[in-house]
Amino acid sequence: MTEVATGRRSRITPEREAELYGAVLGLLREVGYDALTMDAVAARTRSSKATLYRQWGGKAELVVKAIRHGKPGHADDIDTGSLQGDLHALVALEDDCTMEQNSALMRGVAMAIHHSPDLRQAFREQLIEPEIAAFQQVLRRAVDRGEIRPDCPALDFLVHMMVGGFATRTLLDDQPPTRAFLTSYIDAVVLPALGVRTV
Repeated sequence: MTEVATGRRSRITPEREAELYGAVLGLLREVGYDALTMDAVAARTRSSKATLYRQWGGKAELVVKAIRHGKPGHADDIDTGSLQGDLHALVALEDDCTMEQNSALMRGVAMAIHHSPDLRQAFREQLIEPEIAAFQQVLRRAVDRGEIRPDCPALDFLVHMMVGGFATRTLLDDQPPTRAFLTSYIDAVVLPALGVRTV
Protein backbone atom coordinates (compact mmCIF):
# COMPACT_ATOMS: atom_id res chain seq x y z
CA MET A 1 0.00 0.00 0.00
CA THR A 2 1.32 3.44 -0.89
CA GLU A 3 1.23 5.65 2.19
CA VAL A 4 2.56 9.12 2.89
CA ALA A 5 3.05 10.05 6.52
CA THR A 6 1.01 13.05 7.65
CA GLY A 7 1.46 13.53 11.39
CA ARG A 8 0.14 10.63 13.44
CA ARG A 9 -2.11 9.33 10.66
CA SER A 10 -0.94 7.86 7.38
CA ARG A 11 -2.67 8.71 4.11
CA ILE A 12 -3.47 6.19 1.43
CA THR A 13 -3.77 6.99 -2.26
CA PRO A 14 -7.26 7.69 -3.69
CA GLU A 15 -6.94 4.58 -5.87
CA ARG A 16 -6.12 2.38 -2.90
CA GLU A 17 -8.89 3.98 -0.86
CA ALA A 18 -11.43 3.25 -3.62
CA GLU A 19 -10.20 -0.34 -3.86
CA LEU A 20 -10.55 -0.79 -0.12
CA TYR A 21 -14.03 0.74 0.02
CA GLY A 22 -15.12 -1.54 -2.82
CA ALA A 23 -13.89 -4.55 -0.86
CA VAL A 24 -15.74 -3.41 2.25
CA LEU A 25 -19.00 -3.04 0.32
CA GLY A 26 -18.46 -6.46 -1.22
CA LEU A 27 -18.02 -8.03 2.21
CA LEU A 28 -20.99 -6.11 3.56
CA ARG A 29 -23.21 -7.55 0.81
CA GLU A 30 -21.85 -11.04 1.39
CA VAL A 31 -22.01 -11.35 5.17
CA GLY A 32 -23.85 -8.30 6.53
CA TYR A 33 -22.67 -5.72 9.03
CA ASP A 34 -22.69 -7.87 12.15
CA ALA A 35 -20.53 -10.63 10.64
CA LEU A 36 -18.14 -8.23 8.92
CA THR A 37 -14.84 -8.03 10.83
CA MET A 38 -11.74 -5.90 10.49
CA ASP A 39 -9.79 -9.17 10.15
CA ALA A 40 -11.87 -10.04 7.08
CA VAL A 41 -11.37 -6.56 5.60
CA ALA A 42 -7.63 -6.79 6.22
CA ALA A 43 -7.45 -10.20 4.53
CA ARG A 44 -9.60 -9.14 1.58
CA THR A 45 -7.59 -5.97 0.98
CA ARG A 46 -4.13 -7.35 1.84
CA SER A 47 -3.61 -4.69 4.47
CA SER A 48 -2.91 -4.75 8.19
CA LYS A 49 -5.54 -4.28 10.86
CA ALA A 50 -3.30 -1.63 12.40
CA THR A 51 -3.49 0.39 9.19
CA LEU A 52 -7.27 0.06 9.07
CA TYR A 53 -7.73 1.16 12.66
CA ARG A 54 -5.24 4.00 12.26
CA GLN A 55 -7.02 5.27 9.16
CA TRP A 56 -10.67 4.73 10.13
CA GLY A 57 -10.80 4.09 13.88
CA GLY A 58 -13.18 1.15 13.68
CA LYS A 59 -15.68 -0.87 11.70
CA ALA A 60 -18.58 1.59 11.88
CA GLU A 61 -16.53 4.48 10.51
CA LEU A 62 -15.04 2.34 7.76
CA VAL A 63 -18.40 0.94 6.64
CA VAL A 64 -20.14 4.32 6.56
CA LYS A 65 -17.28 5.92 4.63
CA ALA A 66 -17.37 3.03 2.17
CA ILE A 67 -21.11 3.54 1.65
CA ARG A 68 -20.66 7.28 1.21
CA HIS A 69 -17.79 6.74 -1.23
CA GLY A 70 -19.99 4.35 -3.23
CA LYS A 71 -22.72 6.95 -3.74
CA PRO A 72 -22.64 8.23 -7.33
CA GLY A 73 -23.38 11.84 -6.42
CA HIS A 74 -25.22 14.15 -4.08
CA ALA A 75 -28.20 16.43 -4.36
CA ASP A 76 -26.04 19.53 -4.04
CA ASP A 77 -24.02 18.50 -7.12
CA ILE A 78 -27.14 18.94 -9.29
CA ASP A 79 -28.73 22.17 -10.51
CA THR A 80 -30.93 21.74 -13.58
CA GLY A 81 -32.93 24.94 -13.06
CA SER A 82 -36.08 23.24 -11.71
CA LEU A 83 -36.93 21.08 -8.73
CA GLN A 84 -38.47 18.41 -10.93
CA GLY A 85 -35.32 18.33 -13.05
CA ASP A 86 -33.09 18.17 -9.97
CA LEU A 87 -34.97 15.25 -8.41
CA HIS A 88 -35.17 13.37 -11.71
CA ALA A 89 -31.42 13.90 -12.23
CA LEU A 90 -30.73 12.60 -8.73
CA VAL A 91 -32.67 9.40 -9.46
CA ALA A 92 -30.83 9.02 -12.79
CA LEU A 93 -27.43 8.85 -11.06
CA GLU A 94 -27.85 5.09 -10.53
CA ASP A 95 -29.01 2.43 -12.96
CA ASP A 96 -31.64 -0.08 -11.87
CA CYS A 97 -29.12 -2.84 -11.13
CA THR A 98 -27.04 -0.62 -8.83
CA MET A 99 -30.19 0.70 -7.18
CA GLU A 100 -31.35 -2.84 -6.41
CA GLN A 101 -27.96 -3.74 -4.91
CA ASN A 102 -27.85 -0.58 -2.82
CA SER A 103 -31.42 -1.07 -1.64
CA ALA A 104 -30.56 -4.50 -0.27
CA LEU A 105 -27.36 -3.14 1.27
CA MET A 106 -29.16 -0.30 3.01
CA ARG A 107 -31.85 -2.62 4.40
CA GLY A 108 -29.12 -4.69 6.04
CA VAL A 109 -27.35 -1.66 7.46
CA ALA A 110 -30.65 -0.21 8.72
CA MET A 111 -31.23 -3.36 10.75
CA ALA A 112 -27.73 -3.18 12.24
CA ILE A 113 -28.17 0.49 13.18
CA HIS A 114 -30.80 -0.47 15.76
CA HIS A 115 -28.28 -2.25 17.99
CA SER A 116 -25.02 -0.51 17.11
CA PRO A 117 -24.67 2.99 18.60
CA ASP A 118 -21.31 3.51 16.83
CA LEU A 119 -22.83 2.69 13.45
CA ARG A 120 -25.88 4.86 14.16
CA GLN A 121 -23.73 7.85 15.09
CA ALA A 122 -21.40 7.48 12.08
CA PHE A 123 -24.37 6.96 9.75
CA ARG A 124 -26.11 10.07 11.03
CA GLU A 125 -23.02 12.29 10.96
CA GLN A 126 -21.61 11.20 7.61
CA LEU A 127 -24.67 10.25 5.58
CA ILE A 128 -27.95 11.52 6.99
CA GLU A 129 -26.93 15.03 8.03
CA PRO A 130 -25.02 15.80 4.79
CA GLU A 131 -27.93 14.45 2.71
CA ILE A 132 -30.43 16.60 4.61
CA ALA A 133 -28.21 19.66 4.14
CA ALA A 134 -27.91 18.94 0.41
CA PHE A 135 -31.67 18.55 -0.01
CA GLN A 136 -32.22 21.77 1.94
CA GLN A 137 -29.98 23.56 -0.55
CA VAL A 138 -32.01 22.13 -3.45
CA LEU A 139 -35.22 23.29 -1.77
CA ARG A 140 -33.82 26.77 -1.07
CA ARG A 141 -33.09 27.16 -4.78
CA ALA A 142 -36.64 26.04 -5.59
CA VAL A 143 -38.05 28.56 -3.11
CA ASP A 144 -35.83 31.31 -4.53
CA ARG A 145 -37.09 30.48 -8.05
CA GLY A 146 -40.67 30.74 -6.81
CA GLU A 147 -41.47 27.05 -7.36
CA ILE A 148 -42.32 26.43 -3.70
CA ARG A 149 -43.94 28.74 -1.18
CA PRO A 150 -41.56 29.50 1.72
CA ASP A 151 -44.28 28.47 4.19
CA CYS A 152 -45.10 25.15 2.47
CA PRO A 153 -45.64 22.64 5.32
CA ALA A 154 -44.15 19.78 3.26
CA LEU A 155 -40.71 21.43 3.03
CA ASP A 156 -39.50 19.69 6.18
CA PHE A 157 -40.47 16.28 4.86
CA LEU A 158 -38.76 16.02 1.46
CA VAL A 159 -36.07 13.62 2.68
CA HIS A 160 -38.68 11.52 4.50
CA MET A 161 -40.72 11.27 1.30
CA MET A 162 -37.73 10.36 -0.85
CA VAL A 163 -36.42 7.74 1.58
CA GLY A 164 -39.92 6.38 2.05
CA GLY A 165 -40.44 5.73 -1.65
CA PHE A 166 -37.06 4.06 -1.97
CA ALA A 167 -37.27 1.97 1.19
CA THR A 168 -40.86 0.74 0.99
CA ARG A 169 -40.85 -0.36 -2.66
CA THR A 170 -39.54 -3.82 -1.74
CA LEU A 171 -41.59 -4.09 1.45
CA LEU A 172 -44.94 -3.26 -0.13
CA ASP A 173 -44.54 -4.42 -3.74
CA ASP A 174 -41.86 -7.12 -3.40
CA GLN A 175 -39.90 -5.35 -6.13
CA PRO A 176 -36.70 -3.31 -6.04
CA PRO A 177 -36.84 0.45 -6.54
CA THR A 178 -36.20 1.48 -10.14
CA ARG A 179 -35.63 4.75 -11.95
CA ALA A 180 -39.09 4.53 -13.53
CA PHE A 181 -40.80 3.89 -10.19
CA LEU A 182 -38.98 6.69 -8.34
CA THR A 183 -39.47 9.18 -11.17
CA SER A 184 -43.21 8.44 -11.18
CA TYR A 185 -43.29 8.64 -7.38
CA ILE A 186 -41.59 12.05 -7.46
CA ASP A 187 -44.09 13.38 -9.99
CA ALA A 188 -47.19 11.86 -8.36
CA VAL A 189 -46.37 12.31 -4.66
CA VAL A 190 -43.36 14.46 -3.81
CA LEU A 191 -43.83 17.42 -6.14
CA PRO A 192 -47.60 17.77 -5.57
CA ALA A 193 -47.00 17.69 -1.79
CA LEU A 194 -44.62 20.62 -2.28
CA GLY A 195 -47.12 22.45 -4.50
CA VAL A 196 -44.90 22.11 -7.58
CA ARG A 197 -46.53 21.63 -10.96
CA THR A 198 -45.08 18.80 -13.02
CA VAL A 199 -44.37 19.01 -16.74
